[in-house]
Amino acid sequence: MLARVGGKAANLGETMGAGLPVPPGFCLTTEAYRRAVGPAGLEDVHAALAATGTNDLAGLAALAARARELILGVDVPPEIADAVRESYAALGTDVPVAVRSSATAEDLPLASFAGQQDTYLNVVGADSVLAAVRKCWASLWTDRAVTYRATHGISPSTVALAVVVQTMVDAEVAGVLFTANPVTGRRLEAVIDASPGLGEAVVSGAVNPDHFVVDTATKEILERREGDKGLAIRPLAGGGTERINLVPDSVPALSDGQIRDLAALGSRVERHYGAPQDIEWAIDAADKLFLVQSRPITTLYPLPDPRPDLQVPEGARVFLCFSLAQGLTRPLTPMGMAAFRMIASSVARAAGFDVPEPRNGPAPFRQAGQRLFVDLTPVVRSSVGRAIVPRVFDIMEARSATVLRRLFADPRFSVTLRSPWPLLRHVVPLAAKARVPESFLRALLRPEAALQRVDRFGARFRAALVVPATATPAERLDQIERILGERLFHIVPAVMPLPALGFGLLAVAGKLAGQGTESGALQGVLRGLPNNVTTEMDLALWQLATDIRSHAGAAAVFEGASPTELARQYRSGGLPGVVQSGLAGFLARYGHRAVAEIDLGMPRWSDDPAHILGVLANYLKLDDPALAPDRQFANAAREAEAQIERLTAIAGSKGGPAGRLRARMVRGALRRTRLFAGLRELPKYHIVEGLASVRNQLTAVGAELAAAGRIAEADDIFFLDFAEAHRGLAGESLRGIVAERREAYDAEMGRRRIPRVLLSDGTEPEALHAAATGTAAGVLSGTPASAGTVTARARVILDPQGAVLEPGEILVAPSTDPGWTPLFLTAGGLVMEMGGPNSHGAVVAREYGIPAIVGVPDATSAISTGQLITLDGGAGTVAPAAG
Repeated sequence: MLARVGGKAANLGETMGAGLPVPPGFCLTTEAYRRAVGPAGLEDVHAALAATGTNDLAGLAALAARARELILGVDVPPEIADAVRESYAALGTDVPVAVRSSATAEDLPLASFAGQQDTYLNVVGADSVLAAVRKCWASLWTDRAVTYRATHGISPSTVALAVVVQTMVDAEVAGVLFTANPVTGRRLEAVIDASPGLGEAVVSGAVNPDHFVVDTATKEILERREGDKGLAIRPLAGGGTERINLVPDSVPALSDGQIRDLAALGSRVERHYGAPQDIEWAIDAADKLFLVQSRPITTLYPLPDPRPDLQVPEGARVFLCFSLAQGLTRPLTPMGMAAFRMIASSVARAAGFDVPEPRNGPAPFRQAGQRLFVDLTPVVRSSVGRAIVPRVFDIMEARSATVLRRLFADPRFSVTLRSPWPLLRHVVPLAAKARVPESFLRALLRPEAALQRVDRFGARFRAALVVPATATPAERLDQIERILGERLFHIVPAVMPLPALGFGLLAVAGKLAGQGTESGALQGVLRGLPNNVTTEMDLALWQLATDIRSHAGAAAVFEGASPTELARQYRSGGLPGVVQSGLAGFLARYGHRAVAEIDLGMPRWSDDPAHILGVLANYLKLDDPALAPDRQFANAAREAEAQIERLTAIAGSKGGPAGRLRARMVRGALRRTRLFAGLRELPKYHIVEGLASVRNQLTAVGAELAAAGRIAEADDIFFLDFAEAHRGLAGESLRGIVAERREAYDAEMGRRRIPRVLLSDGTEPEALHAAATGTAAGVLSGTPASAGTVTARARVILDPQGAVLEPGEILVAPSTDPGWTPLFLTAGGLVMEMGGPNSHGAVVAREYGIPAIVGVPDATSAISTGQLITLDGGAGTVAPAAG
């Protein structure tokens, strides 16, 4: 139950035995804690804590106090007390020590529990050490620790506490060292905070310390910032500490040599643990450096996984988070990631790139933090890539475009390729094979025929997804890989030329009419677009709500019932007829959709209709006919037609044959824009159809594996990849792999901060350049997406599943995909942390005529639910409102 620390001792001493300067001491293990508090009777407190919600802070605090009382009321078992006395005596006579807590739930991959338990400094005497040990055990149940664990979903019965007792360092100067920059993510920068006296002054935030940043590769001190150092904590003779006010001076707490020595120590500790570390250190009067404590830095985003199957060029690399660009903040399931590798391989092969093993993905494919990243280094170092790619992201995810453009000035990513030929060599044959030029011509000359051709493609695609009911599990897996590796990509060249032409003609019309897109005149043409499958889906759901409202008593079933209960009634056929049949019809057409639908591991609405039933309940609250979505959509379409006539009139305002020709060209271009621009949603719609079909087949395979005992349940298959699924069919048990991956996935679900762009040294470029926050205090700025101004209460929603948005509230979200858009129908406005003016959320917001801003950094944390805000969709600002 005890182990020595430092010198030649075992356990923690061996852990730090790589020549690291650790003060000698000993450790009481978690076994000692469990034996000591066993008689305290904590079981009832554990059960009560597990049943108490995180919103009941008073209840959690009362239970925490009860746990502390029980622990402090028991005696330390004699064998533990004797071991502590013996180990303490071995350190010397009445040696001052620090008694530190270390809980089993501390320093998880995504949550640091630093400071949640107590530390006692300059403890003198065996009896005082034992008292401090018991207080440390009790501090496992401080209010802050209990609340923190409850917030992170950690079971009270699983936690325990070790206690480290170390000889005190009478520090002349002490502080904290991060072996990677916790703000920028840069792995090759050590960040040091230092102040006179014990490190508690720095750790607790009681002093403004000196701040240093060191390049650990070159040993160059990159940054120096002096603090006032107006306070020092010093040990008292006989035990305890005192606070001493100092006269602020400009003398640095550390010399340059000490700074470099600390950085070197940090590198050694990081190598020892294999991960960046948060270190507490101290330097005594004899200028001896001590390592007092080390824990992982939990806030750093993981670096992209290596690709051992590839020869990656040396030097700095640029990785773009494709998951985030698609509006997906949550991690991808392992099978969802495997599907993306197959799809990306099919795209690369179609473009003429070599992909030796499609299951591994093409060369640019990377995974970090269970999210999909793309190596954009060749793009950034190409003059053609610099010209094209940021413009694409201007439309779909404007903040990513801004970050990429900033990298152009970085000498590590200077242009090395100026010829367009390498790009054309891959794009031209692909476009010719897909008959893209023919699609453009048909859309220009025979637009209705172009639309009909797209419809026929959709029918053929759906037919190709059918798998015979008699197929074996292995045959189903083979069919799945054919769908992902051969068929899904054909959707893009078959459909995308039409919306691309639509937006291109919009720009041409703007030039002919003399109207710049900055004025917003052209954006008005994009309101109420036809042929948008997502809009059609949302309006179909609204029509179902209208039908329910028109049948006496049908709406009453939604009153007081949870979406989960309504879903249960639907599955049993127990809902009123108009609801039961109407929902069945809606799901027959749109049930393949879902929130985070690009991950085939996510359940579809047809699997669980609770989300849709919750949205229907919300629609039924809208009783103002003027706000009815179908009416607003129709009004938006009329306004768009009127805008076409205004722009046409402007184009022909100079008169004469040239003016009349220009007017006809503008009208024709804008008519085609409206016909085709809405089709931008269709490729993804078909891809999601394919993914839903793949999901169904995988579920069938999972059922076979579960029946054979290879996995616990059918859905476990989404925590495997294709090769592993084949091995399972061959007889291998996969339960251990699934359990490990589910745990890792659940941990990643708690991560909120996802970098748009990540460099290979861990740098998050966006963190280096704080985004503008407006022209006045409290004003947030983003990219205008849909004009208009609204003042209303905000509703911050991180996950639309089960979310309630009252009619007229402003929806504040990290991102949106089509699974969110049913919420748009009753929203008064939209604020998104991500996206560009033509990203999914922006397009749908314009079609519904609700003001919207996208690309607002940290909107979900800066704005709180219930806050009255004013959103100006034209100016791109959101500000607190009086009231």
